[in-house]
Amino acid sequence: MKQVSQIYINGEFVEPHGTEVMTLVNPVTEQPATEVRLADEIDTQRAIAAAKAAYVTFSKTSKAQRIQYLQQLHDAVKARSEQLIAVMIEEYGGTYAMASGTVNRSAQSFLQAQELLRTYPFVRKEGRATVVMEPLGVVGLITPWNASYGFICNKMATAMAAGSTVVIKPSELSAAQTQLLTECLHDAGLPPGIFNIVTGRGDVVGAEITRHPDIAKISFTGSTLVGKTIARGAVDTMKRVTLELGGKSPNVILEDADLEKAIPLALIVGTFNNGQACLAGTRLIVPESRLDEVKAIIKRAAEQVVVGDPVDPKVQIGPLVTAKQYQRVEDYIRLGIAEGAELVCGGEGRPAGLDKGYFVKPTVFSGVTSQMTIAKEEIFGPVISILTYRSVEEAIEIANDTVYGLHAYVSSADTEKARAVASQIVAGRIFINGIYDEPAAPFGGFKQSGLGREFGSYGLDAYLEPKAVIADND
Repeated sequence: MKQVSQIYINGEFVEPHGTEVMTLVNPVTEQPATEVRLADEIDTQRAIAAAKAAYVTFSKTSKAQRIQYLQQLHDAVKARSEQLIAVMIEEYGGTYAMASGTVNRSAQSFLQAQELLRTYPFVRKEGRATVVMEPLGVVGLITPWNASYGFICNKMATAMAAGSTVVIKPSELSAAQTQLLTECLHDAGLPPGIFNIVTGRGDVVGAEITRHPDIAKISFTGSTLVGKTIARGAVDTMKRVTLELGGKSPNVILEDADLEKAIPLALIVGTFNNGQACLAGTRLIVPESRLDEVKAIIKRAAEQVVVGDPVDPKVQIGPLVTAKQYQRVEDYIRLGIAEGAELVCGGEGRPAGLDKGYFVKPTVFSGVTSQMTIAKEEIFGPVISILTYRSVEEAIEIANDTVYGLHAYVSSADTEKARAVASQIVAGRIFINGIYDEPAAPFGGFKQSGLGREFGSYGLDAYLEPKAVIADND
């Protein structure tokens, strides 16, 4: 069994003050895989103190110096890409395609921050005023388990580009991934204290970050429930917050869409990352007149999906992350049946041929209404609900009938028609006829999907505070 017994403070791997040990289980074998010793409040305070001390110097570095640091970080992560991929597959259960894409985006995030830094106007003229965009101070970064490397690297790169130092609280469920990534970041050779990484529970480490007066901003990705807790706690010291939270994303298939393309794509966007994705298109909204076609195509496509051990590159859906997550998704499947939804494919239990592991059948329900629990709550597993409409106006109404507003998808043979529908959907990002990767575009949500934006100049803005200086001769 792997042992993770160190955290990273002030440029050094150190033994935590915390004494709690958590055992992590391999999601394929259901056998204990890693023991991680968790940090506590004192460890968190030490990390914050180190970041605060480093901020004095780091906040005054030039663009050129920060660009160089970002290059070093990119090179260090890139150098161990294959190891990072292997550990992510083993610990998290992500497919090879998902893990390799995550590692590549993680390394690239430092280069994207470089490019942004080169052109970003930190000093601006606004009328008679000179406006200087200044770093906030020490930033707390709280990241989830469903793409751990990517969240850590992107948030860290953006904060560093702004001139802030960071204290990172990764998910305790990603301990082996965090250990390897921390080794990579350490190899970059940055001055001590710029980044600090303390693995611990949210109600311990996360809570200390939230209340500590020396944390100026928190960037959190995770559940809406936890995001609300952080927002309430952060207001006591007027911390700035960026919250990227849950979603229940609509996927609107217009009447003229080519179903042979749109429905297999809908299955992918509803189940990618083993269904553990906040932007998954789990509400499939289709014309009532084409429902039978949709059901036939999605059933055929789902039956061809390969579910299994993600060490096999052909596997398209791996296991869920923990037994708790597996049981949660199974409960939702049973609830969908109990509420009267029609089971098109999938259902309870593991797929055929898999007698252990946290594997869920790709499951599709039809006959779903917006009032059903499976249409309202984020399931975080490979479960799709089909809802039907009779007019475009009704489709838009169904799409917006949610407390969330993170992501949406629209398919149509007419791109302009799709754009017209997209303009009426309340969501932070909308994909038309495909899946895209545009790191310069803002990412974040409306309504209960969060506050603020990440990525590109919109993300960097959130790590800076404008200071206006006005003089007689301006």
